[in-house]
Amino acid sequence: MKPASLTIGRCSLTWGQRTYLMGILNLTPDSFSGDGLLLPSPDGSPKGVLREGAGGEGALAQARRFLADGADILDVGGESTRPGSQPVSAEEEMHRVVPFIQAIAAEFPDMLISVDTYKAAVADEALKAGAHIVNDVWGLRADPQLAGVAARYNAPVILMHNRSNSANVEVRERLGGSYMGAEYQNLLEDVKCELMESVTIARAAGIPDYHLILDPGLGFGKTVEQNLELVNRLGEIRALGFPVLLGASRKSFIGYTLNLPPDQRLAGTAAVSAIGIARGADILRVHDVEFMARVVKMTDAIVRRKT
Repeated sequence: MKPASLTIGRCSLTWGQRTYLMGILNLTPDSFSGDGLLLPSPDGSPKGVLREGAGGEGALAQARRFLADGADILDVGGESTRPGSQPVSAEEEMHRVVPFIQAIAAEFPDMLISVDTYKAAVADEALKAGAHIVNDVWGLRADPQLAGVAARYNAPVILMHNRSNSANVEVRERLGGSYMGAEYQNLLEDVKCELMESVTIARAAGIPDYHLILDPGLGFGKTVEQNLELVNRLGEIRALGFPVLLGASRKSFIGYTLNLPPDQRLAGTAAVSAIGIARGADILRVHDVEFMARVVKMTDAIVRRKT
């Protein structure tokens, strides 16, 4: 079953025509990739302090650069979801993301903005501020009110599969955190089943199918080998009938495979992304927009070549 196109305001995403790029904007002090736009607070509080040149106008400059480099969507997040990260309050998350979303929406009224949150209160304020899409790493399972918020704003939702458990995290100084103990009866069947359970939650809240995007959740409660298998078999997720987002950028399974830290994983990210597109990915969530836009253009020229 081929999903319909997604139209939001004056923006239209036509699934299967080309691969779309989502640029990551981390308004956090503890991003695993080191690109967070905040630095840790000296007193250890979750608020963080502005990275010099990266807060306010600096953050907007990064958004402008992403747009110039070819991003189709800007994904704004205020809480790190790396393995072993500490949660922040809804109030602090809103403090981080809402003013920035307002600024982006004012400067780029036709730009698609997603808010990376699993909290209903944060999503409510972010959508009110100008965001269009909710990117929920817990697939509507963490906050029972979130589906209703998305339905009320008529907002598309990215449903990610997630079996994260901090007890199963291994952290290596050079490579970062990775999940080592995730257990599945059947990896693909379990992931598909749990994604469809998230779809059921969305439907019950009144969110139409054409507003749903699936994400297999690379790096979230999966071992290195399980992540590699999910990429190679992504077509089985796509066969569920929904567009698919793939978020592999700089992730630890690439680092553990190549024995490289986050700032040296661009080539690995490109390889995973190209395979992902070939297996049916519709959106790539990336840190390195300019480079990945070239990877997408080349891969699309092969995979989506008109005959």
